[in-house]
Amino acid sequence: MGMLVDGRWRADEDPPTEVGKAGNFQRVDSVFRDRVTADGSSGFKAEAGRYHLYVAYTCPWAHRTQIFLALKKLKDAISVAVAVPGLREEGWTFEANAAFPDCPPDRVNGFRYLHQAYTASDPRYTGKVTVPTLWDKKTGRIVNNESSEIIRMLNSEFAAVGADPADYYPPALRAEIDRLNAQVYANINNGVYRCGFARSQAAYEDAYDALFAALDDIEARLGRQRYLAGNQITEADWRLFPTLVRFDVAYFSLFKCNRNRIADFPNLLNYMRDLYAMPGIAETVKPRYYVIGYYSITRVNPTGIIPKGTPVDYRQPHDRARFAA
Repeated sequence: MGMLVDGRWRADEDPPTEVGKAGNFQRVDSVFRDRVTADGSSGFKAEAGRYHLYVAYTCPWAHRTQIFLALKKLKDAISVAVAVPGLREEGWTFEANAAFPDCPPDRVNGFRYLHQAYTASDPRYTGKVTVPTLWDKKTGRIVNNESSEIIRMLNSEFAAVGADPADYYPPALRAEIDRLNAQVYANINNGVYRCGFARSQAAYEDAYDALFAALDDIEARLGRQRYLAGNQITEADWRLFPTLVRFDVAYFSLFKCNRNRIADFPNLLNYMRDLYAMPGIAETVKPRYYVIGYYSITRVNPTGIIPKGTPVDYRQPHDRARFAA
């Protein structure tokens, strides 16, 4: 999928640490880890118009940040560039493309490729080039490219610039949210990639078994309560949701996660529809782009043939209101 090596793009290389000795996929940690804070004590103050976010509709990690921009009503405070669907020779690509009018190009820096933002921040950068990437217009550099940290900043640091006051990481539930996040990340969010990018049968089967054990566990949990941490929507729900909406159109088939579809889990299916129906969320969900994007990954689809179908409909009614608020 490509990476930068000493500031130069290498289309045919990936970090050697991505594959373990057993053929297991190992996600590489994000590198840029500065924080935006309300008071600016970090060196990056939360200010309207200061930050720019590079995302892609295809990517579930980027989807988290798009969701939080919508939930927190920050879309006017933080500008966004959206990569066109499908991987390109030089990674995430931004352009004005009439076929994808909902993917605005980079109108802040004029970068065509996301790797240009990385080398602008560190001319000798070596590593993956990933979305989401949060850019600071004032210093002209990347602040952070770790989605879990970006959504926490969006949740808590932008009150002074008009963010919605809803708190998706409330103090009373933080321990439970952290526990859920750890389970969901290891076995579901990253678990589907551990299936799809496995280099050995044993590594694939280990990931597959852990994935469906976790989905079975959450299906049972959602039979007792409306959301993951109880009857209140939290960050944990919004971290699971991007994987759910991509599952039946990409992970089930392309990544060989084919024991069950989300459509086969009554509680998970209705839960996904419940979250989809929340104000502002539907516009962040682009199932056709998931098909185009994932089937453009040559590692798992070397022919490059894109399926014509998009067999999902998130708009159907859900039954989650049966749980008391």
